[in-house]
Amino acid sequence: MDSTQERTFCKWLNTKLEANGYPPMRSLVQDLSDGVRLIQLMEIMGDTSLGRYNKNPRMRVQKAENVNKALEFIRQRGIKLTNIGPEDIIDGNLKLILGMIWTLVLRFTIADISEEGLSAKEGLLLWCQRKTAPYKEVNVQDFSSSWSDGLALCALIHCHRPDLLDYDKLNKSDRHGNTRLAFQVATEHLGIPQLLEVEDLCDSAHPDERSVMTYIASFFHAFSSMDQAETVSRRVEKFAELMQSVWLSRNDYERRARNLLRALSGVQAEWAASMFTGTYTDAKAHSASFNKYKHSTKRGWVTERQDITTLFGNIQTKLRTYGLREYVSPLGLAPSDIDHAWNDLLHSEAKRSRSINAQIRQIKETLRKEFADLANDFSQRLHAISLELSSVEGPLEEQQEHVRTLQTRLPALSDALSRVSRAENDCISANVEENDYTIFTCQDLEFELELLAQSIAKKISFIDNQIVSRNMTNLTPAQLEQFESTFRYFARDGTNTLSLADFNAALASLGLVYSDEDMDFLYDHLVQEYGAITFQAFINLLVDITEDQTSPDQLRESFRGIASDKPFVTELDMRLAQLPSSAIDYLREVLPFQRNEVGEPEYDYETWLEEVFA
Repeated sequence: MDSTQERTFCKWLNTKLEANGYPPMRSLVQDLSDGVRLIQLMEIMGDTSLGRYNKNPRMRVQKAENVNKALEFIRQRGIKLTNIGPEDIIDGNLKLILGMIWTLVLRFTIADISEEGLSAKEGLLLWCQRKTAPYKEVNVQDFSSSWSDGLALCALIHCHRPDLLDYDKLNKSDRHGNTRLAFQVATEHLGIPQLLEVEDLCDSAHPDERSVMTYIASFFHAFSSMDQAETVSRRVEKFAELMQSVWLSRNDYERRARNLLRALSGVQAEWAASMFTGTYTDAKAHSASFNKYKHSTKRGWVTERQDITTLFGNIQTKLRTYGLREYVSPLGLAPSDIDHAWNDLLHSEAKRSRSINAQIRQIKETLRKEFADLANDFSQRLHAISLELSSVEGPLEEQQEHVRTLQTRLPALSDALSRVSRAENDCISANVEENDYTIFTCQDLEFELELLAQSIAKKISFIDNQIVSRNMTNLTPAQLEQFESTFRYFARDGTNTLSLADFNAALASLGLVYSDEDMDFLYDHLVQEYGAITFQAFINLLVDITEDQTSPDQLRESFRGIASDKPFVTELDMRLAQLPSSAIDYLREVLPFQRNEVGEPEYDYETWLEEVFA
């Protein structure tokens, strides 16, 4: 492809040189190496003088000055050059030279092409597609293989100048002949230089895209003046389309406005003629019908009203945009008329709702009061127990007995809640949707009862744990607090006990790491002795371990081993030591830390151990 590009780009540059009286180039590598031709080309394309330069450079430094002057001019014009310097052009780096010339082609030939809002390559491709669309044998999808049979070139010429060739008489299978004819007609009649050879298009599996774009851009510029007439026609066409769309929108607005107004009037007449029989079933049927209307029919009207208003505004906006006279709707169909009709509907809805509610209010009143009495009474009983729970005090054993007594009153509350639930179901069956006599629902009360039961259970667990803690006289207050907080952290399921995984993690967080076999043995032993890993079992175990195994020095030595003798430990150190994830999470919460220069926490186990064993 480089040979095709080199030849095409050389011809393209020669058209600039020859048009200004300069001799043509034969080789990009040789003729551009001293910078003279490059400066001449920049003066032609930029329509300005670059000042004095070495017109007969002999030394490399003189050539470099010329090339650098040209490259600097290119950059000053806002053209970005990538990875190319004077030495690349002097030394004949063909790949970079071709890249530079392609940048110039884009800037001075393709960049100003615009079609239907698209520019440059996309604009040129769209222009080609629009021009060749009527020719069924042509399908322009790119600037490569789409041009290999010459038909696309012939179609471009025939589209603008049908007098220059007869497209219907072309031999559609004669690729070389069609391409040669297009080149000849373009050169002789349109003044388009032949930048490509027939073989470049017909004998290549993938014709060079940049070369083809450079050549096709010449067709765009040659036919641009012809397209002005087409632009005028398109302007008239667009205005006609605009007026037609406005006409259709106006008709659509008037039709939809009439239909909406007719529907609003019809439903109000239906409500006015409606009669009640005085039964709850009849009143309930009227209520269901009205609710269905609000949730289906009316919502459709709300959407339609908004759409109609938007449509009217769009019509006016479109007319104002083009400086056209504003649209005046027929009498009775203005947006203000729709607003008035809508307000009438809202008043009728309110009246309808009041009449239905009046029919069923008396029936619902009894059910409301019954539910409210039960719910309010339940809430008061619940509140009384909650207050009594919050005021429990005295010796731990007395508190323990008091709270367990409160726990025995919960079954009676559950029975009362069942009665509240039945009363609520009766209200639901009667479509009672509001109740001014209570703020509670059965779900509210059920949640509060469950919360109270959990609070009592937690209070019992807390008191039990405190009794155990009080008896642990061989632990320091700091150790006891540490062990208790550890147990609470991992006993989160509400049973005040630890599972095997939680037990393992709790011990690991205290620096006590066992093998799976030892852990299973220890867990089974405690479960057999205590029935579960309760707080007392946990504390008793730690007392034994503390007395026999866990000293500050031993724990410090353990942490130091995990930290590889560093005065701090990181999360990565703990994971590499294969501590359980839950133990790592706990240690991250309780260990003091500072962040290093990359923001990673460094946990200070020394300070923590001093606080724990103070």
